[in-house]
Amino acid sequence: MKRVAFLILLLILLVGIGINTGQIDVSNVGKFLQQNQQTILPGLDQIKVVEEESVVTDVVEKVSPSVVTISISRSRSIGSIFEIDPFDPFGSFRSPGRREPIQQDIGSGFIVSADGLIVTNKHVVSDTTAKYRVVTSDDKTFETQQIYRDPVNDLAIIKINATGLKPVTLGDSAKMKVGQRAIAIGTALGEFRNTVTVGVISGLGRGITAGSPFEGYVERLDNVIQTDAAINPGNSGGPLLNSAGQVIGVNVAVASEGQSIGFALPINLVKESLTEFNKNGGKFQRPYLGVQYKMITRDLALLNDVPEGAYVQDVVPDSPAEKAGIDSEDIITKINGQKVTEKDGGLSSIIAKSKVGDTVTLEIWREGETKEIKVTIGEYSGE
Repeated sequence: MKRVAFLILLLILLVGIGINTGQIDVSNVGKFLQQNQQTILPGLDQIKVVEEESVVTDVVEKVSPSVVTISISRSRSIGSIFEIDPFDPFGSFRSPGRREPIQQDIGSGFIVSADGLIVTNKHVVSDTTAKYRVVTSDDKTFETQQIYRDPVNDLAIIKINATGLKPVTLGDSAKMKVGQRAIAIGTALGEFRNTVTVGVISGLGRGITAGSPFEGYVERLDNVIQTDAAINPGNSGGPLLNSAGQVIGVNVAVASEGQSIGFALPINLVKESLTEFNKNGGKFQRPYLGVQYKMITRDLALLNDVPEGAYVQDVVPDSPAEKAGIDSEDIITKINGQKVTEKDGGLSSIIAKSKVGDTVTLEIWREGETKEIKVTIGEYSGE
């Protein structure tokens, strides 16, 4: 950087001398600089390339120790086979199959606290019957002590028994701009650990359908970051970084319809979830209304001369819905003025964005009349 500053000052001095002596026409300064760039500033292009490369290598060196691989332990069945009966050379019998344990890398994550909290995608650890392990960049393996799955977002927090880990630095996804550099680190294809890819942020506020071929999981995600930094299955849960080495997103692999583009959840969403997690004593709260319902589409509403919304089939006893006076056969059409429609995710999508303890206003249609009912959102305590 000192060399660049010196060369720029030298350039200014030379141009000034040239103008004063009449050797350079002021109107042709731009052309002069272009023609004489290599003479005046030899190696400037090389300096620029070296600086760009050093930014990426510095980020990778800084953050890689904080990136982990998530692996799953499960068993698979080995089919039965025919074997020769040793007591009858002309006879055979079927040997029953057996189950063989396997260990497979399926995703990525990153450390957010020195005492063993790790962020990943919920779909990476979606199998509640399986056992998961965390492998650090220096090949140390830890059994997961606890997995906390966010009921609202595609996020999960894994707790391992460890100390002295190196946490990442969380950035601010609200300050992102299209075109800025994006660096992704993760276990590409569930096989190549600590793979680094580089690109730019190519879009913001996207809505996609994404998932993991390893877990057979697909989910609709809104307001995600789009990047051309290669993100492959197995990168899910890993960090998307800016040039300062700050995490600006959580990679969620590729869109089902995407071509050479990847997506990430904004890090501010993670920060909100972590705040809630810590505030509630190390757990996530799940907002709860307490109705079983079926969505009435626009076409179905027109056909039956009823409003579009959520048709209540049953009300859970002692639930917030029952306490507020919601009945079976009610149609919930709006919540706090927002229409309840299938294309926007239905009733569950709106309730999921509420917070436990919030009081919301439901607009319901009952026997041809529209009513407003206030409901205090409860916390779901089941699995």
